[in-house]
Amino acid sequence: MLPITPEQLELLLPLACHWTAAQEERILANGEALTAAQLPDARLIPILQPERVRFLYVAEIPIPEHPTLRAAAQATRFITALTRGLTLRYGIFIRSDCRGERALVVHELAHVAQYERLGGFEPFLRQYLSEYLTIGYPAGPMEQEAIEIAARLCRPQP
Repeated sequence: MLPITPEQLELLLPLACHWTAAQEERILANGEALTAAQLPDARLIPILQPERVRFLYVAEIPIPEHPTLRAAAQATRFITALTRGLTLRYGIFIRSDCRGERALVVHELAHVAQYERLGGFEPFLRQYLSEYLTIGYPAGPMEQEAIEIAARLCRPQP
């Protein structure tokens, strides 16, 4: 069992939403739009507004600076040095050494579609983090959906 209770998650959720919104803003201001090769995948997922998506390539996925949120991220191992991508609605961090990995990009784009479907930061984070904390990673339904979409779209065609 991970070291955060549902009650603690409720207290952390506003901090997580604030951090997520700030990081999305950073990515949207500095990131790269979908390429012509990525756009068909975004439409197949489907993402309703693929023109809004931006990728920011970073050496390491950032973790929150707020002490409480940082401690929670570290205690749950939500973001580690091994994290390859992180979707924050229309902003996506991709670790630089993973650039060009279609399956990773499609996986993260599937999370964009989930944000759209659920209606934004708070509903997405509430559901995703609840699954992460109770079921575990990568077994949660939202994570499994992204894995399945990437497998389906990236499977070699006969």
